[in-house]
Order: sequence, then C-alpha cells, then structure tokens
Amino acid sequence: MKSLISQTRSFPAPVRLLMANQFAINLAFYMLMPYLAAHLSGELGLAAWLVGLVLGVRNLSQQGMFLIGGTIADRFGYKAPILAGCVLRTLGFALLGWVDSLPALIAASAATGFAGALFNPAVRAYLAVEAGERRVDAFAMFNVYYQAGMLLGPLVGLALLAADFRLVCTVAAAIFAALSVLQARALPQRHGAVEGRGDARTAVGVWAQWRRVATNRPFLLFSAAMIGSYVLTFQVYLALPLAAEAALGADGTKATSGLFVVSAGVAVAGQLRLTGWAKRRFTPHQALTAGLAAMGTAFLPLVLAPASSSVAALGALVAAVAVLAAAGAVVYPFEMDTVVTLSGNELVATHYGFYNTVSGLGITLGNLACGALWDYAHARDALWLVWLTLTATGAGCAAAVAALARTGRLAVPAQAPEPSAA
Repeated sequence: MKSLISQTRSFPAPVRLLMANQFAINLAFYMLMPYLAAHLSGELGLAAWLVGLVLGVRNLSQQGMFLIGGTIADRFGYKAPILAGCVLRTLGFALLGWVDSLPALIAASAATGFAGALFNPAVRAYLAVEAGERRVDAFAMFNVYYQAGMLLGPLVGLALLAADFRLVCTVAAAIFAALSVLQARALPQRHGAVEGRGDARTAVGVWAQWRRVATNRPFLLFSAAMIGSYVLTFQVYLALPLAAEAALGADGTKATSGLFVVSAGVAVAGQLRLTGWAKRRFTPHQALTAGLAAMGTAFLPLVLAPASSSVAALGALVAAVAVLAAAGAVVYPFEMDTVVTLSGNELVATHYGFYNTVSGLGITLGNLACGALWDYAHARDALWLVWLTLTATGAGCAAAVAALARTGRLAVPAQAPEPSAA
C-alpha cells in the first residue's frame, strides 16, 4: 500500500485525479450493473428477452460509439467528454432505479453506455499526454485503480442491496455527480496534437480524423492482432463460469463470484510488480508477446484437471483466472503505450476510440464462436477442445505481435505530410 501511495504521488495532479476518477467510476458502475438484470426480471417483472434488450442497448451504445467519443475528445479537448460522460452516468443511473417503463429504461441504459464511450478514450488519451515518458508506469497504476473499483463495487452494491435497489442506484448516481463537480473544478483542460501538426487547437474535419486512423496500417494490424487477447479476457464472463457450473453444479454461481474476486485481486496486488519485472526483463514488444502467450497458457490447467474431481476442477479454475489476470496485467500498460506510439502522438483519443470499437466487435464475434464451440464440445464430453482453442488463440496473438515487431511495424511512424488545402 505504501508503494502504491508513493508511486501515485510521483505523478502530476491531473494524473492522480484521473486515477481516482477511474476508481470511483468502476466502483459506482460495478455496485449497480451486476444486480441490474435481477432487478429488471424480478422487481419489474420484465421478460428475459426484454432484460437482454435493455442490457444489450447499454453495450451497443458504448462499444458502437467509442470512435465517436474519441473523435469528440480530439476535436474539443479531453475534459469536455470526460465531464459529459460523468453527467450522463449520473442521469442514467438515477433513472435506472426510479423508472419502470420500458422506453425510460432503454433511454437510461443507452445514456450509461454512451457515457462510457465518451470518457473512456478521453481518459486514456489525457493520461498518455500528461504522463509523457512515464506512460507505461501511468497505465500500470491506472489499471490498479481500475481493478480496485471492480473489486469493491459488487461488495458495496451487495451491502446496499440489502436495503433497496433504489438506494444502490442513488448512491451510484451520487458518486458520478460528485465526480462531475470535482472534475469541472479541478481537472485542467488538455488537447492532444492533431494530424500532421503540433498545434492541438488546429481544427481538422471528422473525416480527416477518421481517414488518418483508417490509413494507419501498422495501427490497424496491431488492433487486429490484439483482438484475441480481449476474447481471452472475456472468458471470465463466459467459458469459465460455464465450466464452474458444469463441474460444481449449484455451487458454480458462488465459485464464479470467487473467480471475479481472484481476477481483480491478482491485478490489484500484482500490477506494479509485474510491470516493473517486465520492464527490467523485456523490451515493450517482448513484454506484449510474453504476456499474450501466457494468457493462452492460462487455460491449460483446465485441460489437465480430472473431470471427475470437483476439487481439481475448482483448483484449475482458480489457477486459470489467476494466470489470466497476471498475464493481462503484463500486457495492459505496454498495449496502451503501443497505441499511443502507433498514433504518432496525434489524434490519440480517436485511435483509442477506434481500438476499443474493434476490440468490442472482436469480443462479440469471439463470444459467438466460443459459445458455439462450447455447445459442440460439451455435447461430446470434449471440453478440452475449448481450452486448447483458447490456448492457441493466445499463441496466435503472441505470434502476430512478434511478427509486427520483427518487421518494424510497431516502431514510431514517420510523420505524414500535411494535406494540401482544399
């Protein structure tokens, strides 16, 4: 804890505020979202497909709008979308607790999703600009606060849920309201550099922003190479809970809750140590390659665990989640730093927005494929096929990133010539 505090203090005040901001964002988000489906289906009596619709609107409005959020951040500065996102979350979370009509619930869900699309690319771009040469360390610290909010949020939400779901929503909305006021008063305005110019305030058109990203071939290749890592990370929500249920039956739900705690706990406790170790031992690209390969190997214990032993299955699940979280902690800061490098420090938020959109699309398609593979393998008592496929996915990502590094595509891009005036 002393190391965390001292390292936090070593960064400029805006970076410290962004870290505290992300902790509070995740605290408020995860104290509400894990219990929203039960509220919609139980207290409000919505059909399962309507619950899926409300939750799906939130995911679509976030994943589908990341590029818009990043574009706004590069055009108008980072503070405005961060502040707007917090205000939207305040309204959306308050509505989720106090309305019961389907149109209002959909509107609230869309607001909370678009809020994430607004502040996520802006926060990361702001952090990259403000941290300067210490980007890797800043992103490592950022992930500690991010994961800590994920760890504590469900516990706080569960305690408040004992009183009333509306209290959960009200407290979550109050946290976002407080963040809105704090950032309006204390967060300095920052702009990033725009295409081909150092002047952050020089206006470029939206199409010019998107064209810069769409023609950045090394960045596009890196984005594609990293899709598999997000599919692997998401298995904490898909394949691993399914495996817990298959192995432990009624106790699978409790085991799944424990797996989330293990995942966030490993990231919080080990992030700084793992980042320091990776920086001493590897180049940034080697750290990415090693971390991606390790993410794939996280699923091997599930191949080796005896199917007849619930104790062995639980041990394998815990081992898989712990290794996956540790490997992801190695990858994350170098991944975020590489996005900035490949952007050439220009239109950073737009690049982050596009990167998040690609990742979200990859998660959706990857989950469809993983779910279909699970059904096929489970029907034939061959779940090892799922785990080996996920292991191969990690190996494929590692090989792709290694190939990009070896051919020089992950180096700082050459300065693009300024476009002629129309």
